[in-house]
Amino acid sequence: MRELLLEADALVRRFGGLLAVDAVSLGVRRGDIHGLIGPNGAGKTTFLNLIAGVFPVSAGTLRFRGDDITAWSAARRARAGVRRTFQNLKLFPEMTALENVSIGLHASTRAGIFAALARLPGQRREEREIATAAYAALDFVGLAHQAAVVAGTLPYGHRRLLEIARAMVAKPPLLLLDEPAAGLNETEAANLSALILRIRDEGSTIVLVEHHMDVVMAVCDTITVLNHGRKLAEGEPAAIQADPAVIEAYLGQGEASIGEAADAHA
Repeated sequence: MRELLLEADALVRRFGGLLAVDAVSLGVRRGDIHGLIGPNGAGKTTFLNLIAGVFPVSAGTLRFRGDDITAWSAARRARAGVRRTFQNLKLFPEMTALENVSIGLHASTRAGIFAALARLPGQRREEREIATAAYAALDFVGLAHQAAVVAGTLPYGHRRLLEIARAMVAKPPLLLLDEPAAGLNETEAANLSALILRIRDEGSTIVLVEHHMDVVMAVCDTITVLNHGRKLAEGEPAAIQADPAVIEAYLGQGEASIGEAADAHA
């Protein structure tokens, strides 16, 4: 049994009178791809934001590598190795692909992004090292040939890949992917599945929030299902696919059955 890299103990998040995450506990094993799924409004992205530190928890405890990070800022978590992508792309559209990926490394540098942008003395060698690593990350996701292209002009699927490259360039121990397949066609989604597996093989543990069931079933070792902010089920993909409570939750939202989506992949 591999050690737990991330432990969430009864996490709660309230927004006024709305209980968005209701005492959810889970453990993410080192080296796993852990899926987080559920109908629209189930609390998936809110839970991911609690892990990343975007929102403070209302109650509960969060541990990363054994350390209690519940009160840590998002920046401190990023420096410790918790990196993420966003459901809505948050690229710098006027910057090149290479510059966007380089941003993902500045949180780990000695002087940080502002010194780099100002070109202060002593930064040039570090900037060369960052550019080399950023180019390697672009090559990893298949965008090396577009390193000099302005991000805002890239096709949507390539912008998705660019955000993943920026998140994984620092080789984080924990990578949070928030609906990376959103807006992708079937071929792009299949290529994304292969990329996610390659990122895991490079050493990152992954928490994946995703509606695209073909991607979820192709890559996840463990799946946690949320519904109305609560944990509905957890287990291996085959067990989740067949769970009557999970199927009912999806059908109750007027969405395609999770079983049908998984069968299409099988």
